[in-house]
Amino acid sequence: MATAWDERPASYTNQNLGAGEADVSRNEKKRVLSRFREFIRNYREASTQVFPYRAQLLERFRRGEHKLVVELEHLNNYDEELLDMLLQRPAVYLDVFEEAAKQALQLTTPSRDEMQSGEIPDIQVLLSSKQKPTPLRTVSANDMNKLLMIPGIVTHASRASAKAVELTFICTSCRYKKTIPCANFNKAVKMPRSCPAPECPSPNDSFKVLPDQNKYVDAQWLKLQEAPEAVPTGEMPRSINLSVTRNLVDQVSPGMRIKVMGISSVRQQSGKTASAKGGSRMPSSVKDGFLTVVGIEVMDDESGRSSSLFTPEEEQTFHNMARSRDIYGRIARSIAPAISGDYTHDIKKAIACLLFGGSRRILPDGMKLRGDINVLMLGDPSTAKSQFLKFVEKVAPVGVYTSGKGSSAAGLTANVIKDSRGEFFLEGGAMVLADGGVVCIDEFDKMREQDRVAIHEAMEQQTISVAKAGITTVLNSRSSVLAAANPVFGTYDEMKSAAENIDFLPTILSRFDLIFIVRDIRDEAKDRLIARHVIGVHVDASTAVSNFDRGHGGGGTDAVGTDEERTQGEIDLLLMKKYIKYCRLKCAPVLSPAAAELLRNNYVGIREDHRKRQRESSGGGSPTVPITIRQLEAVVRIAESLAKMELAFEATPAHVTEAIRLFKVSTLNAASNGAAPGDMSSLGREQVREVQAVEDQIKRRVPIGSTVSQRGLIDEFVSLQGYSQFAVRKALQIMLERGEVKHASQQKKIRRVR
Repeated sequence: MATAWDERPASYTNQNLGAGEADVSRNEKKRVLSRFREFIRNYREASTQVFPYRAQLLERFRRGEHKLVVELEHLNNYDEELLDMLLQRPAVYLDVFEEAAKQALQLTTPSRDEMQSGEIPDIQVLLSSKQKPTPLRTVSANDMNKLLMIPGIVTHASRASAKAVELTFICTSCRYKKTIPCANFNKAVKMPRSCPAPECPSPNDSFKVLPDQNKYVDAQWLKLQEAPEAVPTGEMPRSINLSVTRNLVDQVSPGMRIKVMGISSVRQQSGKTASAKGGSRMPSSVKDGFLTVVGIEVMDDESGRSSSLFTPEEEQTFHNMARSRDIYGRIARSIAPAISGDYTHDIKKAIACLLFGGSRRILPDGMKLRGDINVLMLGDPSTAKSQFLKFVEKVAPVGVYTSGKGSSAAGLTANVIKDSRGEFFLEGGAMVLADGGVVCIDEFDKMREQDRVAIHEAMEQQTISVAKAGITTVLNSRSSVLAAANPVFGTYDEMKSAAENIDFLPTILSRFDLIFIVRDIRDEAKDRLIARHVIGVHVDASTAVSNFDRGHGGGGTDAVGTDEERTQGEIDLLLMKKYIKYCRLKCAPVLSPAAAELLRNNYVGIREDHRKRQRESSGGGSPTVPITIRQLEAVVRIAESLAKMELAFEATPAHVTEAIRLFKVSTLNAASNGAAPGDMSSLGREQVREVQAVEDQIKRRVPIGSTVSQRGLIDEFVSLQGYSQFAVRKALQIMLERGEVKHASQQKKIRRVR
C-alpha cells in the first residue's frame, strides 16, 4: 500500500535531519519569531549607524514591493544561532522569518495604529550570500532540505502560473465552508472527507473546491544547467529544476547566468510507478530533485559579461601587463603557440582582437551597436583551423564549441519544446548559452543553408527573436563568432576565382569582420621549418619551442615554457584568460578625433579602389565580399580592441593603422578575388619561376592586337615546350587580371591588348 508521502505529487522531506516542522514547538517558534523581528528592526551597520532592513522594508512597502532581501553575513554578525537555525531547517524557519518581517512592517509603518493586522501584506524574505557556490555536479542526496547556492545558466523558463496558498472548500449539501492553508507550495493538500457541520444531511465526500475564493500567488518553473566551461570533457551537462514564486517570477530568462539560493527538495517523478503486490500500481520511491528558490543573483549585466572579483594584486599585475612593451604582440604569440607558419601571424592577431572585442554602445534612440568581432577562416585542410577554435574555447571567459554538421538552427539559436504536461518551454541554444563570450563553429561550410540564415540576426543584432507556439520573445546572444570552413572543392583551387571557391552568400560574409583565406603554401624552406616544429612538438615540447624561436621567430608554449621564456613574450594561459575578462569588464575605449579622421579617409579610399577593381575585372560580376558600412564598423571595433589590450580608454591613430592593416590582409584580400593581380605568394619557388617563364613566352608568342585559340595555346606550351598545364593556366589568369589579355568568342580565344 502506498504511503501518504508517496501519494503526494510533490513533497518536502527532512530525511537528513530526522526532525520536521512538527518537532518545533509553538513556544520555540514564537521565541525565534521574536528574535528575527528584532534583527530586522535593530540590526545596523557600524560604519553608517543606519538600520538597513528597517529602511528597506518601509521603502519597498511604499513602492508596492512586498519583499525583503537579507544578507546571511549580516544575520551571522547579529546572531550566529539564528543563522545556524536557518541553515539547518530552512523550510521551517524561513516561514517564521517571513512572519517576523510582516510584524516588523506593522511596527515600522507610521500609520500602524490605524491599520489592522489583516491589511499588512505577506512579505517574501529573499536570501543572498557571498559564500562560495556549490557546483551543481557535487549536489547529492545528502543535501536534501539544505540551503544551497548553485551557479549556472537558465535554459528553460515556463510560463507564470497561479498556485494556491489557501484553498476554500464548500459542502455541497449544507453549504458549509472550510479554508485550509497550503504552507508548502509543492505539497499536495487532501480534500476533507467529511463535513463537520452537525446538521449536514450527507457529510461524507460532500466537499468541493471554490476556485474563485482561493488565495493564489505567482509561480514558475525554471531549469538551471551547468556553465559550459564547468562541464568536464566527455561529460553531459547536468541540470536541475527550480521552483520560483511570488517576487522571483519572470525575473530571469533563458541564457542568463545566475546564482540561486534555494532549498534542495524532491518530488515524485512524472509517470514513474512500480508494481505493488496484487497487481496494483504505486508511486515509485525514486524522486526527482529540485530547488525551491529563496534568492536569485544575476551574474551578468547589460554588457553581457559575467561579473568577477579581482584581488588588488591581480589588478596591479594586469596594469603592469598593459603598460609593458608590445603587449599586443605578446598576446598574439601566446595564442595557440604550438601552431607555426607565416600565415598564422595575422590570424593570431585577429583572434586576439576577437577575444578582447570592441566597445558595445547604446545610442540615445535605443539602438544598440555590437562590440563583438566575428572572424571566418576559410581554406585548405590541415591548416590548423580547428586547433585555433579549440584554443579559443579554452581561453575565452565563456566559450562554446560546436560543429556545423551536427548543429541545427534551433540548436544554435533557440527552440520551443513541450514537456510531459503539454506546457511549452523556451530552450536557449549555443549562441544564447555563450552570451558574453565566443561561439566556435567548426565545419561552417557543412551547415545547411537554412541553418546559416538562422544566425544572421544573432551575428549582427546580437538578439534571437522567437515566435513559436504562442511564445513571442527576444533573447540576448551577445557573443563573438569564430568560424572555420573549407572551400567548395575541398581545397582552394588556384585556377578558380575566390567567388567560385567561397560558397557563401554575401549576406553572411558581410557579417564577418575579418575573413582569412588560408592556403597550404607549397615552399620547400617553409615546409622544412614547419615540419621541424611539428616533429619537435611530438619529440620534446621544449625543444620545439627553441627550434621554432631560432628558425621562425614564432612563439612558444605556455604549458612547458620556463620563466625565462615567459619573460620573452609568453603569457600563461590562465593569466591571459583572467586578463581578457578584466579588460572586457573594465575598459570601453572610444576613437580619438585624429584616429576617426584617419579611418574616414582610409575607408573612402578602400571603397574607391574596390569599385575600380570591380570595373576592371574580367568577369564584371558582383564581388565575393561586399565592402559596406559594416566593414567600416568592423575596423572601428578592431581598433577599439587593440586599445582595450592596453587598458587605454582612447584608440589612437596607431591602433587604427594596425586595424586597417589587418582588414586589408584579410577581408579586403578575400574581396579582391582572394589575391591581388599577379600575386603568387601561395606558389613554391619553382612554380613561380615556371609561371614567369610561361608569361614571357606568351608575350613573345602573341603580339599585341592579335588573337589566338586558348586551347591551342595551352596545348602548344604543354606538349611542345614542356611546361605544366597549371603554369600555363596560372600565367593566363594573371595576365587576365592585369588586363594584358582578354577573352573573346565566349572565352575560346585569347586577345592580347597590351
